[in-house]
Amino acid sequence: MTIADLAAHFPALDSQTPVLIAGPTACGKSRLALQIAKTFGGVVINADAIQVYGALQILTARPSMEDERQVQHLLYGHITFDHAYSVGQWLREVTPLLHGGERPIIIGGTGLYFQALTQGLAEIPQISPQIIARSEQVLANAGHTALITELDAATAARIDLHNPMRVQRAWQVLHSTGRGLADWQDATPPPMLRVADSIPIVFNVARDWLNQRIATRFESMIAEGALDEMRALLPVWSPELPCAKAIGARQLVAYLNGETSLETAQYEATIATQQFAKRQRTWFRSKMADWHSYAPSEDAHPMP
Repeated sequence: MTIADLAAHFPALDSQTPVLIAGPTACGKSRLALQIAKTFGGVVINADAIQVYGALQILTARPSMEDERQVQHLLYGHITFDHAYSVGQWLREVTPLLHGGERPIIIGGTGLYFQALTQGLAEIPQISPQIIARSEQVLANAGHTALITELDAATAARIDLHNPMRVQRAWQVLHSTGRGLADWQDATPPPMLRVADSIPIVFNVARDWLNQRIATRFESMIAEGALDEMRALLPVWSPELPCAKAIGARQLVAYLNGETSLETAQYEATIATQQFAKRQRTWFRSKMADWHSYAPSEDAHPMP
């Protein structure tokens, strides 16, 4: 589907209607957002949890400086490498950008951001470090099934019990607030932007096509300076850093520390990215079934 096809399918593109663009990593979201902004107007707003970190522009596949010169981009690279960033913080930052200025084109691969934006976000208090540490200890010693046994019934029936991170989060909320996650979710305020009031687009791409783009893109990242980005972080590097969640960071640090070869680091990072993309595609199919499916041309160049 070309930009002309998209315009024919969505007459509202030539308006101030907000555009939402979701999809797995490396599928071409940034290219589409840039084309829409240049053709129909708008400002591109980040909805990717890892692209907020300024230290890793190349490794996190943020839009290029040339892209940013052509169209205004917001909420990219504005967080330092050592600061945690939450979906609640993102929602607070994106809310004032929804009205009163240029049409927002919100793009990213973090499904929870779109869910919070279009379905509302429960105002759960910040979890204490002590509770987080306790959950980490239980997880390390007994696995996430031990956390499941302590969840309230309503939450256990609602969340994905096969996902250790979701289980751990639910456990933390219950033990920190005394209320189950399901109870907090039931008290969720109205959404800031309803799907019905936007043009919601989700990428639908073939697995093999995407996996090849991921492999090609990581090769490009190495050539463009991803190693230099990680080398600059080595003096302060810790796997506990918030920016350490960037796929490829741990593998490149292992190479820079002489623990593995560059070929192995690149292979492991590519596989990890492909596995992440698979989880993203599964999530989008489950949560965004009512969004408009978009299939780019399969000869498109690898782009973030």
